[in-house]
Amino acid sequence: MRGCRALLLLALGASGVSAWAGEVPVANAGQGTNQHDVLARGARDGKVPAWAIAVATPAGWTRDCCTYARAIGVDAVLYQGEWTGKPQRVMVLNVWPSKLPTLQAELDADRKHYLQRDPAAKIRSFPVPHAAMPCRATVYEGSDHVDDVVAFCDPGKASGVRLSWSMSFDDGDPRQRALLDDFMRVVVASRYRHDAAPPLAKPSAVAR
Repeated sequence: MRGCRALLLLALGASGVSAWAGEVPVANAGQGTNQHDVLARGARDGKVPAWAIAVATPAGWTRDCCTYARAIGVDAVLYQGEWTGKPQRVMVLNVWPSKLPTLQAELDADRKHYLQRDPAAKIRSFPVPHAAMPCRATVYEGSDHVDDVVAFCDPGKASGVRLSWSMSFDDGDPRQRALLDDFMRVVVASRYRHDAAPPLAKPSAVAR
């Protein structure tokens, strides 16, 4: 439905994301992190320091770093209700050693990969007003009637990593706006820090 897809773009337009940024207290990278908010950790890898990503989880979402997330090869997921294994309505966190020179290069590579898979997709990118690190988001309108939003963030050269949050929606999902609100709150609240603690132990998923 084109009307619902227009809502997706309007909801995530540059004029709208500032409202989410104002709602969430965001600490400076590496500072003010609540230990209980740490969602994912990575061990030191060569010149890349150990890292942690912390974020407060919106009400009604379940945090998982080490059960379902590990099974699908990502660093963490947030989901509602029972885990189904489907990508729709699941927030996915990925963290990787930075190889490309800029954040824009990450977006360009992601866009190229997506268009190779779906040449008819519609795409729009815009900056995300994160207080601690530069972030940019891309909305993909897939020809398969599944839409995706991906936000890339750069914690800085010293971190040695970049990160992304992503989520998929069925075109016409009646809860799309509420899901997008929570997604953007998670993006702008995510904090990176150098981390000396061991990786998170494998817990059972706990709803927050």
